[in-house]
Amino acid sequence: MDVGDHAPENRGPASGHVPVMLGRVLAILTPAALAVTGRDPVYLDATLGMGGHAEAMLREVPRLRLIGLDRDTTALERSARRLAPFGDRVTLEHAVYDEIPAVLRRLGVPSVDAVLFDLGVSSPQLDEGERGFAYSYDAPLDMRMDRTQRLTAAEVVNGYPPAELARILREYGEERFAQRIAAAIVRERERAPLESTRRLADLVRTSIPAATRRTGGNPAKRTFQALRIEVNGELEIWGRALPAALDALPVGGRVAVLSYHSLEDRLTKRVLAAQAADTTPPDLPVPLPEHEPRFRLLTRGAELPSDEETTTNPRAGSVRLRAAERVREAR
Repeated sequence: MDVGDHAPENRGPASGHVPVMLGRVLAILTPAALAVTGRDPVYLDATLGMGGHAEAMLREVPRLRLIGLDRDTTALERSARRLAPFGDRVTLEHAVYDEIPAVLRRLGVPSVDAVLFDLGVSSPQLDEGERGFAYSYDAPLDMRMDRTQRLTAAEVVNGYPPAELARILREYGEERFAQRIAAAIVRERERAPLESTRRLADLVRTSIPAATRRTGGNPAKRTFQALRIEVNGELEIWGRALPAALDALPVGGRVAVLSYHSLEDRLTKRVLAAQAADTTPPDLPVPLPEHEPRFRLLTRGAELPSDEETTTNPRAGSVRLRAAERVREAR
């Protein structure tokens, strides 16, 4: 399962968590902040989590202003305590990351110089069994990153039509046995509502052929990923959020994205590649200035964590990093 802010094995000074690929993220984003002159640079951490990346950026760039967003009120409370020593350099907002334009307008901030997205579910969300994200705990089927929203995983598995359940499992979980699992869920919920993670995980396990269950880890992981993505609208939100963040960057501004499953990473790759492409019609002999790339890619493909990091923090094993820098204003 994918995670955002991570690593109980790596001890940070304030929270017990060190963020994934921290050194590489700093190497990508700090030059954009340090290059700003005439005003304080602004760093937007669009998925604040436990505040590990944000704390490191604030220490690295003394004049830096942080705008930190998170949909999880518990994460905001914890990161507020962690970042309290930085005083009024820190502004925290309870918001989903596709709300970037509205947040910046409300704060009167016309642009930001560096943006980080650390996607996925965080270690605290996984480790707090009552949140219902993990199949390793018996807990209510919840999976809400923002516990003020209405839709829960229990409502999805007990209320969605069979065809819609199968679609979610197939598209969001890339589950090849989606039809079988959806049919089993429908049969089971007719006897009694499915309300616990353990019961759902057991049901998924028995729905999958025995030969398949012997390889590839816990057979419930794809179903749990699919339900979490549906409950939190992750892919739809991501499809709006990344373009909005790119629009907020001035020339020289940079964005870094940490993705934890192929669906997020493919969307990230597609959006960044489109922004880094020359769109001059192919039949013209020379590039047109207004069609030149607006961004340049800062990573060659998707960068992976080091072997050392994945050894000490197995939850970082699936991370993929992509980054880009604005090189031309939109026209």
